[in-house]
Amino acid sequence: MKKLVFKISLLAITALGVISCKKDAKKEGAAAETATASTTEKLALEKPQVTLGFIKLTDMAPLAIAKEKGFFEDEGLFVTLEAQSNWKNVLDRVIDEQIDGSHMLAGQPIAAAVGFGRQAKLVTTFSMDLNGNAITVSNDVWSKMKPSLPLKDGKPVHPISASALVPVIKEYKNANKPFKMGMVFPVSTHNYQLRYWLAAGGINPGMYTKDNAQGMINAEALLSVTPPPQMPATLEAGTINGYCVGEPWNQQAVSKGIGVPVITSNDIWKNHPEKVFVMTKAFVEKNPNTAIAITKALIRAGKWLDDPKNRDEAVKILSSPAYVGADEAVLKNSMTGTFEYEKGDKRDAADFNVFFKHNATYPFYSDGVWYMTQMRRWGQITEAQPADWYASKIKEVYLPEIWTKAAELLVKEGNLEQTDIPTTDGYKEATSDFIDGLQYDGKKPLEYIKSMKIGNKS
Repeated sequence: MKKLVFKISLLAITALGVISCKKDAKKEGAAAETATASTTEKLALEKPQVTLGFIKLTDMAPLAIAKEKGFFEDEGLFVTLEAQSNWKNVLDRVIDEQIDGSHMLAGQPIAAAVGFGRQAKLVTTFSMDLNGNAITVSNDVWSKMKPSLPLKDGKPVHPISASALVPVIKEYKNANKPFKMGMVFPVSTHNYQLRYWLAAGGINPGMYTKDNAQGMINAEALLSVTPPPQMPATLEAGTINGYCVGEPWNQQAVSKGIGVPVITSNDIWKNHPEKVFVMTKAFVEKNPNTAIAITKALIRAGKWLDDPKNRDEAVKILSSPAYVGADEAVLKNSMTGTFEYEKGDKRDAADFNVFFKHNATYPFYSDGVWYMTQMRRWGQITEAQPADWYASKIKEVYLPEIWTKAAELLVKEGNLEQTDIPTTDGYKEATSDFIDGLQYDGKKPLEYIKSMKIGNKS
C-alpha cells in the first residue's frame, strides 16, 4: 500500500513539474515575442490609420503579408486594405485622396509626372516586385504557332520569339480579321512588355500621338485595355486573341484549358521591375514618418515572401477572396517556383515572382527611366527631350531616400542586414538581358531609344 501511495505521489510531482516547465516555457516564449516586438522603433506617426488600395494580382502580396503577419501593426499602423476595380480607379482614388496609397503600375506615377493622362504629383518609396507577368495566346493562335517552333524532348524551346506570330497575323489579315491583344492599361508594364516582344519579333504594335491616345496607328496587332481578372473570360469569348497580364491570370487560362502562355516577362527583360507602391507627394510631405513606417512594413513583407519556406503560407493568404481570390493550385503554379505553359508542360521558374532578392524593393531611378524610354518610343511622350530631362523627372517620382531611411531603421532593429541596402547612386549597371539583346543604360536614355528598330528614334 505504501509503495502504491509513493508511486502516485511521484507521478503527481512529475506531472506538476511538467506543467510548471510548460508554464515557464510559455512565459519565456511570451517574453521573447515581447522582446522581438519591442525592437521595432515606433515612429511618431502623423496618421496611424490609413487605407491602402490594390488590384487582385499576385504581386499585391507585400500588402497582404504586411497586414496578416503584423508588420503594419508593429509600426503602430492600423491599415485597411481595399480591392480596387481597375487601374484607372486606383489612380483616381489616390490622386483624389480617397485612399492614402496603393499598389500601382510602375508607369502610372511616371505618366502623371510627364503629362500622359491625368496629371498629378505622385511618388513611390517602394518597388513591390520583379518579374511576374506572361503573354498568353488563345488555343487557336497557339495551334498555328506551334508547328513552326523548334522542339527539345518533344516540347517547344523557350523563350518563344514573336516572329512565330508573324504568319498567324498575316493569316488573320488575309481573312479580314483584326488580330487583337489585351493589356491592362496604357502605361502598364504589360503594355510595354507586349509591345517590346512584338517589336523584337518584327511586328508593329502601333503608335500613340498627341491626338490619338489609342496607340493603334500603323498597328499590325491591335492592343487594347482589359482589366486583369477579366482577361481569361475575354480570351475565351474570342474578343481578344492573346494578352499580357500578371498572375494568376495566365495560369488561370492554362487551368481552364482556354489558352497557352508563350513567354514570361522574365524572358523579355530579366529581373525587370514590376509594380510600385504609390502615395501623393502631398501625403508624404504631410506625413513623413507614416510614409517611412509603411515602407518599413512593406520591406519586411518582401523579405518574408522571398523565404521559400513561407511561400505555401503566402499562397493560402493570397487565395482569400479578400486578396486575390484565386484557387491555391493556380497561385502555387508560379508562386512556388514553377510555371506551366501547355497543360502538363510545367517548368522550373525560381525567379518568376521575386519580392526581395536582387534589391527588388529598392526604387531605382534606372527602372523608372526605362518606362520613360518606352513612353517616348511609342509616342506617349510626344516631344523629344534631352537626357537630363529623364534624370530630373524620375527624381520627382522615385524617392529612394525614404526607402533608405526605412531600411536603416530595420537594420538597427535587427529585421534587415546591412548588406540588404544597396550601395548605389540610384542607377543599375547597364544590361543586355533583353529578348533582343539590346543594351540599356539608364544614364543614356537617348542612345537606347535610337537603338530600337520600331518606334520613335528621336
